[in-house]
Amino acid sequence: MLKDEHIELRKSVEAFAREVVAPVIGDYYERCEFPYEIVRKMGAMGLFGLPVPEEYGGMGGDYFALCLALEELARVDSSVAITLEAAVSLGAMPLLRYGTAEQKERWLPKLASGEMLGAFGLTEPGGGTDVPGGMRTTAVLDGGEWVINGTKAFITNSGTDITGFVAVAAITAREGRRPEISTIIVPSGTPGLTVSKKYSKVGWSASDTRELSFTDCRVPEENLLGERGRGYSQFLRTLDEGRVAIAALSVGLAQGCIDESLRYARERTAFGRTIGGFQAIQFKIADMEARAHTARLAYYHAAERMLAGLPFKKEAAIAKLVSSNAAMDNARDATQIFGGYGFMNEFPVGRFYRDAKILEIGEGTSEVQRMLIARELGMDA
Repeated sequence: MLKDEHIELRKSVEAFAREVVAPVIGDYYERCEFPYEIVRKMGAMGLFGLPVPEEYGGMGGDYFALCLALEELARVDSSVAITLEAAVSLGAMPLLRYGTAEQKERWLPKLASGEMLGAFGLTEPGGGTDVPGGMRTTAVLDGGEWVINGTKAFITNSGTDITGFVAVAAITAREGRRPEISTIIVPSGTPGLTVSKKYSKVGWSASDTRELSFTDCRVPEENLLGERGRGYSQFLRTLDEGRVAIAALSVGLAQGCIDESLRYARERTAFGRTIGGFQAIQFKIADMEARAHTARLAYYHAAERMLAGLPFKKEAAIAKLVSSNAAMDNARDATQIFGGYGFMNEFPVGRFYRDAKILEIGEGTSEVQRMLIARELGMDA
């Protein structure tokens, strides 16, 4: 059962999504434009600081509160939801968890207020899921500075006007077959950091996603985030938490498909009656509801274990797998219910359909989630 504060948060974000985001996000989406004004209002609500302690300007809440906010935002639009998810899960949380006191004091207050966005540079063009084996970005100490060279791909929030830094995972030494990986904070505007133009994407069109390249990019040695050589374990923890958040976002999209399908089924007539009166439509929407309900329980369970300090890797993978599948299946069914109108971008379900597929890819593909589940069951060879 949700706590009172969680119920109130959910209601306030649901109202914000319906009243502020829904009326305007379609235009942002079609223009592939980052919604700065919406982000500013989200910051004013405290959404970017939900799990950040009050001493750093946050709300002092928990990670589950962030998940609830993501679900409600994604019921209306996933571009806005992924902007919040990446900013907190990939930007603020690693800093909160592993940063020095000085790093936290410098960056967290602006991250918590939404004045600044942080990005996390892990994925590489030729690596994808193959980490650390596929990583090529390096960082070498020289005269008290890290000299970074390499390329990162598909990095969210990395090129906006309010992006403050990117935390870069890089090889800092090689020891036998396994490289030493560390995470280094690179402030925006640092010489040697090149931010490419925005990708032309199938979905998430109102979010910021870019490629980053580093050419003899120098930052102070104290920009190391966490312990040297602990970058691999750091981002594994970050990804486990992120999968719970992406599961919540996926549930939101799946629920949004139900919301839109119910409304349309009650309004659209065919053969002299509303299409909601046909059993074929009723069964399709019933299946959609069952998927969303099951997926929601899965991410609730993973979040509960995470907050209790219990192992949650398997539960996070299950939640991410089940929820992303539910989002994709519900988006397909909602588009079918809408018929030709579902293929039009002016209707939310068209946007949902375009946004759903990446949920089966980002934060670890569905195949990776199955691999993790099998490994947690002791099936690793």
